[in-house]
Amino acid sequence: MIDRVDVSSVLMQMRQVKDTLRTQLEQSINSAPASRGVEGLLRSDSVARPQSIGDVNRVNADSMKVSGDNTVPDFQTMFKNAIDNVNENQKVAGSLATRFEQGDASIDLPEVMIALQKSSVSFQAMTQVRNKLVEAYKDVMNMPV
Repeated sequence: MIDRVDVSSVLMQMRQVKDTLRTQLEQSINSAPASRGVEGLLRSDSVARPQSIGDVNRVNADSMKVSGDNTVPDFQTMFKNAIDNVNENQKVAGSLATRFEQGDASIDLPEVMIALQKSSVSFQAMTQVRNKLVEAYKDVMNMPV
């Protein structure tokens, strides 16, 4: 017989996972502010404060320079990778749910619920992106020539 897990213990485990992820994110943000691109610029301690008009011109000239990786993948590759990731999330969630339903002792209910929610959110986000792309395509096609 499968033991039932009460909701409060599941919520407690989910909060612990969220807190762990949040601290890992904060540590990664604090450890490499220069390599984060725009996020590094948004932090108040990394923004140069101009002291005179010459400094303002120098800051403006520095902000116009583009730096970073010039090997950006094309849209088709990025969209295909996103769809593949959503598909993989759904496969993993389905597999975990099936194994849990069959009584696999190594699978916990919180793990299954998190995987199912992750796949659901990723699918909804992909659907919204698709809807926006279709809407943009229709707008372009309806433009007068």
